[in-house]
Amino acid sequence: MYSKLKKAVLLLADGHFFVGKSFGKVGTVSGEICFNTGMTGYQEVFTDPSYTGQVLIMNNVHIGNYGVKDTDVESSTVKINGLIGRNLESEFSRFQANGNLATYLIDNNIVAIDDIDTRSLVSYIRSQGAMNCVISSEIFDIPSLEAILNKTPDMDGLELASTVSTKEEYELGNKDAAIKVGVLDFGVKNNILQCLVDRGVHLRVFPAKTPIERLKEFNFSGYFISNGPGDPASMPYAISTVKGILNENKPVFGICLGHQLLALANDIPTYKMHHGHRGLNHPVKNIISGQCEITTQNHGFGVDAVSVQNHSNVEVTHLNLNDGSIEGIRLKDRPAFSVQYHPEATPGPHDSRYLFDNFVAMMQ
Repeated sequence: MYSKLKKAVLLLADGHFFVGKSFGKVGTVSGEICFNTGMTGYQEVFTDPSYTGQVLIMNNVHIGNYGVKDTDVESSTVKINGLIGRNLESEFSRFQANGNLATYLIDNNIVAIDDIDTRSLVSYIRSQGAMNCVISSEIFDIPSLEAILNKTPDMDGLELASTVSTKEEYELGNKDAAIKVGVLDFGVKNNILQCLVDRGVHLRVFPAKTPIERLKEFNFSGYFISNGPGDPASMPYAISTVKGILNENKPVFGICLGHQLLALANDIPTYKMHHGHRGLNHPVKNIISGQCEITTQNHGFGVDAVSVQNHSNVEVTHLNLNDGSIEGIRLKDRPAFSVQYHPEATPGPHDSRYLFDNFVAMMQ
């Protein structure tokens, strides 16, 4: 059985210092601290490429109590930089699980800290805002940890999508399908692709920096712009490609980072949020239908609301009911739309999967 005996420390960029216990790999990591309020789905969260560069607080008290399973992943590796928990569990009760969380984190080289009052820490981040932090189970000297923090890049202005994108083109689904979609991979989740394949779509997935000339060679029925990590405004190559895609006048669907890139391609700026939205129960209103959805979210950047409302060719389709932020847009003169949240919802409720049906219907 895994034993949590070794000391670990957490230092925030504003000087707040916490002492806990080591869990996972012994080592030192840094990144932007953020939190997820979901009670389940931790393995899918850890493997979501959109979390690249971040140290994650799991707000729920017990994380790891149903173990890990090979199929419960959104990418091939764990993407978070580090993990903070109240009770990180090495024992589990699910008979289908392949192993425990402690071994899983060690195998994926993830440093974690346990025995932290995560609810108090989340409350603090909610009031003070996102900032960088460092976790260590080997260095306990504050000046040394501060030196590491000083070398940690800020998420604002950081380009990360190309580091997690596929390096080679690949295909999914039935090659004889009538609908063929080009996917720009900026850190796409496995289950986003699966949601499209399940609807009979053939996909060709491209690296992040694929030029528009290459995409046009395939005469796709439509294009999908994926989620991913980092600052969308630091991706001029992607903004240019999305502008080229829009000139094709074919159906376009963007999720999360893809939503932000669609906005930027229409000269609508994005901004760094105070602490972001991450969890499984964010209420969103579809203002076209009048219906509300409970959504899965993971984003630290947003689309500027004033600029959207003043844009003659962009219409707001979804709003966050907690803070009024923009959760969806569509173009008035072209078949293009996007949402800030994650309709594939793995983990999370399936209220929003109709968006994949809408995309397919546009291409039919």
